[in-house]
Amino acid sequence: MTTRILQICIPVLTIVVLALGPVPARAEESQTIPLQEIQTFSQVFALIKSDYVDPSSDQKLMQGAIAGMVHALDPHSAYLTPKEWKQMQVFTDGRFGGVGIEITPDHGLLRVVTPIDGTPAARAGIHAGDLIIKINGKAVEGLGLQKAVDEMRGKPGSQVSLTLLRPHSSVPLQVTLTRAIIKVQSVRYQMIAPDYGYLRISQFQDNTGNAVQAAVKELEKDADGKLKGLILDLRNNPGGVLQAGVETADTFLNQGLIVYTKGRTGSSDMRFRAHGPDLLHGAPVIVLINGGTASAAEIVTGALKDDGRALVLGSRSFGKGSVQSVIRLDNGGALKLTTALYYTPAGCSIQGQGIVPNVAIVPSNPEERQIDAALLKESELEGMLEAPDQCQKVQPQFEIAEPTPPATNQQKQTPSEGPDLATDFVLRKALEILQGNAVEVMQDGKSVKKVVPLPIYPSRDKNADARVKAA
Repeated sequence: MTTRILQICIPVLTIVVLALGPVPARAEESQTIPLQEIQTFSQVFALIKSDYVDPSSDQKLMQGAIAGMVHALDPHSAYLTPKEWKQMQVFTDGRFGGVGIEITPDHGLLRVVTPIDGTPAARAGIHAGDLIIKINGKAVEGLGLQKAVDEMRGKPGSQVSLTLLRPHSSVPLQVTLTRAIIKVQSVRYQMIAPDYGYLRISQFQDNTGNAVQAAVKELEKDADGKLKGLILDLRNNPGGVLQAGVETADTFLNQGLIVYTKGRTGSSDMRFRAHGPDLLHGAPVIVLINGGTASAAEIVTGALKDDGRALVLGSRSFGKGSVQSVIRLDNGGALKLTTALYYTPAGCSIQGQGIVPNVAIVPSNPEERQIDAALLKESELEGMLEAPDQCQKVQPQFEIAEPTPPATNQQKQTPSEGPDLATDFVLRKALEILQGNAVEVMQDGKSVKKVVPLPIYPSRDKNADARVKAA
């Protein structure tokens, strides 16, 4: 079976593993035919054909039956019609028409996982966790993910109206967005302080791995070969192409396991290892995550955390840790089927659990803490796959209390328009820790100042810094 390795974002819109061939059934299972269930299916099919109030085509009924069967498995498996399959393929190159939000089904409605940086949705102030209840005045309940996506797409420059419910608010919010061609810039970078770099990845596209490597080299050049540390911002990153995530992790590692998968068949078991060299030559790294960090972004975070390469700061990630294989069908459509789970180098399943930060940012205001806790996680999705729980007891090593923002600035800072140390508390704390400064952490219910230790990662080449400076 020829495979192309890709990683799924949260919605049913992005490929994980493209299998160009049929999936062989297990020998012992292929011999068992559920005759009674097939008889029941045939009976229901015949009754609909003869008695339903409106005539229904055989194609419509069969496609609905297949879609329902697959939907019963888990939130990320799906049947794609030929039209949906063609639409799905436009997402891996980072260019598509629409409003720029990642969404997932949530008990018959649609939940925003994250707005994509620099898109109409991000500029309009749509938040991760917002519940979409209407599109252009039409209720989304029962509409289905793909049909909802079709409703939000349209000619660039045309408008679409979304009715939203925000967590802990009973008043619907209506937002009108102007559709645009979404060309996502997945990597942005700049010096955030003398000799300290900032690198933002909004999602993982085909070329993201190369772009990350180029960005690190430019930051090294800007620091005259003496980059003292890097902040890798993966907040609200919904994932994307798996290989790009692997290449990104490899950029900062000399060796070691990045991620592995386990499924029911041998072809589902894969291991991805780092080959190096670490382009930062051992300079410390802090990774920023939150509840909108998912899938490939969680793989990168887990690898850098477990391999002792980076300190992770923020809040627990989304928990999307399953692998989907997209299998072409004879009718021109495809079956997107969950076939394996992802595991970090330490053997922890990402599925339903997410990545726990080393340093947790906890809102000091109880209402803010309640809102954070209410944000959608993979574990809350209907039909979510259970995973081994051997790492559920992992806890942050430190907690930092985040002050309540002023009433005039209640919306939390997002990195969509670039880093801002003045308003972005999490980023500011990350830089202070990276610079070796003491920060206030919670200890025994009190706030005390401590220097948070950074992982010490050896450079494979002791002369690398000298060579970079000479170059």
